[in-house]
Amino acid sequence: MNTFIRSATLGIAMALFSLTAGAAEHASAADATAMVKRAVAHLKAVGKEKALADISDNKGAFIDRDLYLSVYDMNGMVLAHGTNPKLIGKDVSAIKDVSGKEFIKEILSKAKANGSGNADYEWPNPLTKNIEAKTVYFEKSGDLVFSSGYYRK
Repeated sequence: MNTFIRSATLGIAMALFSLTAGAAEHASAADATAMVKRAVAHLKAVGKEKALADISDNKGAFIDRDLYLSVYDMNGMVLAHGTNPKLIGKDVSAIKDVSGKEFIKEILSKAKANGSGNADYEWPNPLTKNIEAKTVYFEKSGDLVFSSGYYRK
């Protein structure tokens, strides 16, 4: 009986670990919001040039699981990107998701009007390479818009 209880307890513990480990692979809305707020604070602490470089470091402090940052100017020019350095310096204001939604225009419009908010779209997940539903939290600081999104499961 003791061996059975130990085996059952171990099995339950392993099942719980695998459930929580799977959940930990994906960031949440709170994680995305916290990352944006941390990046805005970092900008204020170290200045624009250093902050943008740090955000663009794909092995740096602003990469967490499937979470990364994008920073735009108010016209849609990418100034920093955590997973795709080829986008830096590109105007992405007219970019569309797979359903044809111009989500960058939505982000910029809401940022100009409200300072912060959320936008939904579909985008490739850098971990799975699949197109997934994503919600981005964004915040305007000066003439920059910081955004980070989480993939909804």
